[in-house]
Amino acid sequence: MSKAIVVQHTGGPEVMEWTDWPVASPGEGQVAVRQTAIGLNFIDTYQRSGLYPLQTPFVAGNEGAGVVTEVGPGVQDLAVGDRVAYQGQVGAYAEQRLLAADRVVRIPDGVDDQTAAAVMLKGLTAFYLLFKTWPVQSGETILWHAAAGGTGQIATQWAKSLGVRVIGTAGSEEKVALALQHGCQAVINYKTEDFAARVRELTEGRGVDVVYDGVGKATFDKSLDCLRPRGLMVSFGNASGVVSIPDLTVLSRKGSLFVTRPISVHYFPQRRDLLEGAEALFGAIRSGAIKVNIGRTFPLAQAAEAHRALEDRQTTGSVILLP
Repeated sequence: MSKAIVVQHTGGPEVMEWTDWPVASPGEGQVAVRQTAIGLNFIDTYQRSGLYPLQTPFVAGNEGAGVVTEVGPGVQDLAVGDRVAYQGQVGAYAEQRLLAADRVVRIPDGVDDQTAAAVMLKGLTAFYLLFKTWPVQSGETILWHAAAGGTGQIATQWAKSLGVRVIGTAGSEEKVALALQHGCQAVINYKTEDFAARVRELTEGRGVDVVYDGVGKATFDKSLDCLRPRGLMVSFGNASGVVSIPDLTVLSRKGSLFVTRPISVHYFPQRRDLLEGAEALFGAIRSGAIKVNIGRTFPLAQAAEAHRALEDRQTTGSVILLP
């Protein structure tokens, strides 16, 4: 048995229960992992609330790091004692768990477990958004919403290292200052400024090449006004609510715009895709291009409190749960 945060039925943070959860021996192609750090992400709240439906009961969480304690039959490239990290496998909020070995990567020397747990989901999201969804080029200008958040801080630093001009948004002066320290050349407080008008000023009327928006409903419509003709709107999250476009002609009226709603499963279908992203991510961390900011840590047993802080916009950078 392992202690874990179990969602017995969907709802608010109060539905998460700290309780015993069975852990079997690893089967074919699996490894057992004793977890040392667990990442907190908005997708965790979507699954807990039922926005992204999962069969209940389930152990919450999608990202973590730890040490391999046992390997199952058929596992060739991992061994007991290896430090590993993963993302995209539900069940992270636990002291111990099983993982599909082909979805696990080794943590390289020079990267500690908490950093690895903080960046796997957010960092691989930044990777596919910047290198695959729209391969950004030096000299381009992008707008990144929630630039002081965990994904935002990773992505804006990475984009800056590629020679991209980064404009960010944030919801307080404290978060504006933080975003300016992590890759943004300009940051707009969207609670006190019209961010679309300000983007037009900053780009001398041209607009940005790409908008990256994990906020969702609250920022989507105005974000279209920030784009240059034939620019790309990347909607990759729903922190403020789900986006809908009832009238597609709005895209033609605003400049023959493109819109996409990517998710990671379509960017990392094979192990080689996962390893490519992880190698690039850890390389950027080790080179200093990305400095990971762990804003808060919570004991794993207090995951409900961590969810409340995340949903109430009380966090900056990455948040870690510690078993």
